[in-house]
Amino acid sequence: MTEKKFNKPSENPASKNIAPKNIERRDLLKAAALAGVSGTLAEHFPLKAASGGKVSQTIAKENKKKGTRDWQLTFVRPDNKENNRTKHIEGYCSEQSVKAGQSIAFHISTNVPASVKIELFRLGYYGGDGGRKISTLGPFPVKPQPESEIGENRIRECQWEKTTEITIPEDWVSGVYLGKLSCDAHRFQSYVIFIVRDDRKADVMFQCSDNTWQAYNKWPHNYSLYDSDPPRNSLNGTTRVSFDRPYAKYPQVVDHALSFGSGEFLLWEFPLAFWLEKHGYDVTYCSNLDTHNDPDGLMRVKTFLSVGHDEYWSLEMYQNMMKAVQGGLNVAFLSGNTCCFVAPYVSNSKGQPNRAFNRAGRYGGLSEAEIKNKFGPFDLDGPNERNLIGARTINPFNGSDNWTVSQPKHWILKGTGMKKGDSIPGLVGWEFHGDPAPIKGLEVVAEGHSTNSAGKQAHWTATVYPGPKGNWVFNASTIFWSMGLSNPPGFILPFVHHGRPHGVDPRVQRITANFLTQCKVFPG
Repeated sequence: MTEKKFNKPSENPASKNIAPKNIERRDLLKAAALAGVSGTLAEHFPLKAASGGKVSQTIAKENKKKGTRDWQLTFVRPDNKENNRTKHIEGYCSEQSVKAGQSIAFHISTNVPASVKIELFRLGYYGGDGGRKISTLGPFPVKPQPESEIGENRIRECQWEKTTEITIPEDWVSGVYLGKLSCDAHRFQSYVIFIVRDDRKADVMFQCSDNTWQAYNKWPHNYSLYDSDPPRNSLNGTTRVSFDRPYAKYPQVVDHALSFGSGEFLLWEFPLAFWLEKHGYDVTYCSNLDTHNDPDGLMRVKTFLSVGHDEYWSLEMYQNMMKAVQGGLNVAFLSGNTCCFVAPYVSNSKGQPNRAFNRAGRYGGLSEAEIKNKFGPFDLDGPNERNLIGARTINPFNGSDNWTVSQPKHWILKGTGMKKGDSIPGLVGWEFHGDPAPIKGLEVVAEGHSTNSAGKQAHWTATVYPGPKGNWVFNASTIFWSMGLSNPPGFILPFVHHGRPHGVDPRVQRITANFLTQCKVFPG
């Protein structure tokens, strides 16, 4: 059944849930204690505007609207035998991202015939609630839909009937949107997730790492890019994954059943979005596919953010980003294991482009250690990713460590009070970058040695280098960076390799804000 009409989202102009422009007093006091410095507390957060630059109020106005915590799942039920999925209710979207005027379909299945409703929420700050309800679709009649056959290259591509379809209204602000699925047959819930993009000029572009969400997606059971059939090894070059299937739970590092269907966004990326929107930064959102498809769109922003676990890049993504940096784009890799594997998109069985991919090669080619660990074989190699990022994924490429300062006088550390050898506990992990590039002007601002569960170490490096047009590229060298920025509702800190980040740290906030300020990006 198709339903294109839905209620216009309610708005409350009188709402007082206004995103504060300055950091809270308790965080400022914590910053002063951590940094051990005297002076004004304002030093510990970039107050608006010594620049006099005008900031778009798009995000600030959006976050004045009434928020809710009802976007969170309350009841989930993993299948006992296939505990990475929930057969009771699950679904997927027909597109990774859409913009106003474009349509997106939702494909939903239940374990018994039922009436299903889809509550749509945009995630942001919203006075600390983390989300705003946009609309309710349905209820619609839904029935069990067939599990996909195992296709060529071990792909699992669903052919589910369309439950409903909507056209994105003009007034939907770019962001990450969750569809909360629930039905009348039982109390269990799950999500679908999609990105709304736009074409406006903005200060910051937040790229979701949805290729990597899909690479690690085991739905229905053990069908990620990291699963294989003997004698093929798990890091092979042939297995494909499809966006035409639900996102399962991620039983690694963070075993978060209440994230069913949301990819890895709630696990790694949401704290950064929450923090940016809290302070009114002028941010627009995109998917990995948009970076692949729209090189000109990269130049409508001042600064681009790679976030969380951003492992799988097409060659076009790399080429487009390298060209953008040469053209003056600022980039912060607030991520780890970034641009590690070449991931060419292919069409699905119906001919829809860019709905599946495989691990076709290693950026920079395989190292001796990776060959020894049975990576590949691959059909192609990409350029060395350190030439873009400033450093690259190294072996062993997982572990944990404290984020330890090596260049305390660098501008990116201004106001933190950190001295050489000072550390932010547990911030490095689950994966990171090392082997810095011989780029003119590149500086290693933090470094150390991670340790994994086998006791093996790797030398990681956080780097900053200047671009050719007064722009900058920062590599924070950890998937966990966003966890030092905020602690939104429903978020769970990870624990891996006998270590964990400690959560919100004003020094992480200040370093991030220093970079944005250097790029002439200011809070709203």
